[in-house]
Amino acid sequence: MTEALEEPVGVRRPRLARSALLAVVFVCAACGLVYELALVSLGSFLIGNTATQASIVLAVMVFAMGVGSLAAKPLQSRSVVSFAAIELLLAVIGGLSVMALYASFAYLSAYTPALVVVAFILGLLIGAEIPLLMVLLQRIRKQDAGSAVADIFAVDYIGALIGGLLFPFLLLPVFGQLRGALVVGLVNAAAGCFLVFVVFRRSLGRIARAVLGISAVGTVAVLIAGLVYSAQFEVTARQAMFRDPIIAAERSPYQDIVLTERKTPLGADTRLFLNGDLQFSSVDEYRYHESLVHPAMAGPHQSVLVLGGGDGLALREILTYPDADEVTLVELDPDMIEMGRTEPELTALNRGSMNDPRAQIVAADAFNWLRENADRFDVIVVDMPDPDESATAKLYSVEFYGLVAAHLADGGRAVVQSGSPYFAPKSYWSIESTMRAGGLSTTPYHVDVPSFGDWGFHLASAGDEPPRLDVDAPAPLRFLSDEELAAAAVFPRDRQRLDMAPSTLMDPRILGYSRSEWAVY
Repeated sequence: MTEALEEPVGVRRPRLARSALLAVVFVCAACGLVYELALVSLGSFLIGNTATQASIVLAVMVFAMGVGSLAAKPLQSRSVVSFAAIELLLAVIGGLSVMALYASFAYLSAYTPALVVVAFILGLLIGAEIPLLMVLLQRIRKQDAGSAVADIFAVDYIGALIGGLLFPFLLLPVFGQLRGALVVGLVNAAAGCFLVFVVFRRSLGRIARAVLGISAVGTVAVLIAGLVYSAQFEVTARQAMFRDPIIAAERSPYQDIVLTERKTPLGADTRLFLNGDLQFSSVDEYRYHESLVHPAMAGPHQSVLVLGGGDGLALREILTYPDADEVTLVELDPDMIEMGRTEPELTALNRGSMNDPRAQIVAADAFNWLRENADRFDVIVVDMPDPDESATAKLYSVEFYGLVAAHLADGGRAVVQSGSPYFAPKSYWSIESTMRAGGLSTTPYHVDVPSFGDWGFHLASAGDEPPRLDVDAPAPLRFLSDEELAAAAVFPRDRQRLDMAPSTLMDPRILGYSRSEWAVY
């Protein structure tokens, strides 16, 4: 019976077989690392907090790999069949892992427990690969253990290098997260089948060949079905996360962009979400953008720089000033820029500001752009997402505000959206102390934006005197007035200034403040 399942390993042309086996080790290592990176990347998109996501995935998978290596010991007597089974399981589970985790996030709100389970299973299977491959290598051609280990691990590490580079530079841009994992699953299955059905075909009995052949066909069929269904699945799962119908969506290399719209008695309510976080509602966004832009524009404003604001709404307010001759907008995400330029609902809201000839739109990281650019501006508007992720925390650092101060022209003003002084007071006042440490004099103010509640800003200058809150718009505004600004500078007794430590690149305190304060809402 044992002979029918798997005969003693024997291959023709041992040197060629050894090369083929090492090639499979290379491919399997690349696939394994891609699965790992896919879990980290997905968690960063859906949950944020990249460091925590990476720590969970790496810790669980490395631990599970150790368990898998031990669990592979009893399988070594049937190494070919065991390796084939492990690769087919790994192809299916790894290929479907992103889809399964996205479903757990969208439908079950149980992402982290599901992540731990998936990472453990993948680590278990990956850990079992190397011992079995080592057995197969030794049976092809006898060599000392140290030399065999060196060969296996050298190829394994090179494969991991290639997989790590392919993930961000090829798989994500070309296939996206869902399809990328499925494509890698197919490659994984193909590599395992090649080794088993081509290199070690003679070692398999008829029953084993039949069972593994059926399993391989089923594995490929499942993964191809996943590829065919992935687009529909993504649309359905994404819609499950939002109350209102989705009218546009884009998953860029940087973020998940979703635009929703619903009809209300007062008209359409269009909302923009980045990675699930609300950025604006068309019902009241004018309150936010008028308050952000016009106090900064009350001084000289011939040259204006906008950092962030890829939706074009802050730019819309700036372009109402006919003497704002030079306006530069620096937005990280080209897909957000494209949506701001072409999506009908957005272009209606921003009045075509992203296509205005006075506006120069640059797709770049704001921090690096400031470091590399020497221009100075009368007004700098910092309209960035909240600092609840590692990637955005650097844009609320002493180093960043030092760059902002260096780019202000004489008499120039900067303004920073700073979150809620009511819901997140530590974060709000930490931003002020960070701006001061970066060389800016600040004037805090806050207004009511119904979609967000009490929302705050900091107006700043590079001089010793804090700038005066004022508004001198070329036309009457819908919300902001001198009287409103006077009230905006007053903070109630239960939300007075807090003495918070500045946030830096090396010690991003703002990240901890933001996460802890918003976690309860």
